[in-house]
Order: sequence, then C-alpha cells, then structure tokens
Amino acid sequence: MTVTRVTPGVVSHLTVGQEPTMATQRLLWLMRTGATDRAIARELDVSLRTLNRRIARLQSMLGVQSRFQLGMLAAELEWFAVPPRAQAAGE
Repeated sequence: MTVTRVTPGVVSHLTVGQEPTMATQRLLWLMRTGATDRAIARELDVSLRTLNRRIARLQSMLGVQSRFQLGMLAAELEWFAVPPRAQAAGE
C-alpha cells in the first residue's frame, strides 16, 4: 500500500475566495453524511456521471487520490466550518 502525503501549499494555486463555493460545500456536506452517490445526485438534481465528475474535479484540484483524502483535506481547510444551508440562511 502506498501512502501519499498531501504537502502544504498543494492548494496554493487556488484563488482566494474561489473555493469552497456553496455548491462545493453542499456536495462535501452530503458526502460527509455517508449518503450514497445515488442519493447525493438526487439531492443535487444531477446525474451520477455529473456527480462523479464533480468529485473527480475536486480530487484533482486538491491533489488527492481518494474520497477519504478529499474529506480529510476539506476538513483541514475548514471547508466544513458552517453547514451550507445554515450559512445561506444567515446571509
């Protein structure tokens, strides 16, 4: 088994304020609940193929190879600080 360590600065190419978008936060929040891909796609009103593309894009953008790594890095970056719906309600 190979363990890939995400190095600090891997997301340095992101523009400040670019991520996480509300859509990204909502997707990650749904993934965090343990919902199936089918349930997440239904909730987001997208196809399974589109959902998988969005997840793959996030993994590529953050330089991770698995959904687990994606979740861990998103947590480290504090992308789960506020649930997306609560944040929208507070605006």
